Amino acid sequence: MNNTHNVLIEDIEQAKNKKLEYEFDDIIEDIPTNGNIQAKLLLESLGEFIKITGNVKLTAKLECDICLNEYEEIMEFQIDEMLAKGTLLEEYGQEFELKDGQFVTDLNGEKEIDIKDLLYQSVIINLPDKKVCGIKCKEGFFETEETYKIPDTRMEVFKNIKVDRK
Repeated sequence: MNNTHNVLIEDIEQAKNKKLEYEFDDIIEDIPTNGNIQAKLLLESLGEFIKITGNVKLTAKLECDICLNEYEEIMEFQIDEMLAKGTLLEEYGQEFELKDGQFVTDLNGEKEIDIKDLLYQSVIINLPDKKVCGIKCKEGFFETEETYKIPDTRMEVFKNIKVDRK
């Protein structure tokens, strides 16, 4: 990955109230998108830690798990990351949990933060587990290489269900 989006920890330390705003509007090569990934971040020095919060927006190009066609999905999510300036490896390992659900990533003494890599990891984690292009994806049919349609027999069981509404 190209490291053109690095922020020096020293710049955060010297910013007013030790808070630095950062805007990202670029592509990330390994994430297929329609347009740039946009992020508005706040980097804050908290003693031995750097806290990064903000909002990320993108239009991801995904492949449907059912029909395998490409589709676009608008994604928007929040970032709330904690980074340790020093090294945590001796006592905790590469990552440790600060409070319920929040992990601290070890910077291993690095003097800068790679924002592009941070966003790459955040986007990958926030991709949907099941990618479906729409509620009527091929209407229960799959296309084969021969381009004829085969019904999805897994759904046959639901055709004869009777519901008693008493």
